[in-house]
Amino acid sequence: MSVSLIAIYPAAALAEITGCFAFWAWLRLGRSIWWLAPGILSLCLFAWLLTLVPTSAAGRAFAAYGGVYIAASLIWLWLVEAARPDRWDIIGGLICLIGAGVILFGPRHA
Repeated sequence: MSVSLIAIYPAAALAEITGCFAFWAWLRLGRSIWWLAPGILSLCLFAWLLTLVPTSAAGRAFAAYGGVYIAASLIWLWLVEAARPDRWDIIGGLICLIGAGVILFGPRHA
């Protein structure tokens, strides 16, 4: 895995989850509408980060990112929301990461 992917995908996942959580906090947890300002900025950062993925196909970059997002969401669940993922969450997250690796690093034929 290239060094850039090791940094880009986790950073993108953190930005996306943070941005989405800002909307969740506003709409579901009754937080101030001002939560949306950093949430929107975070979602813009997320979109920009995905453009840095070294692949020629946006769909492939987005599909592979999906596995990383799922795993990062489970980490968020545990660290931020204090709800420990169960074994099925972990097994599902690992399956998604394996799928992301297949999508991103599988051999391509012209």
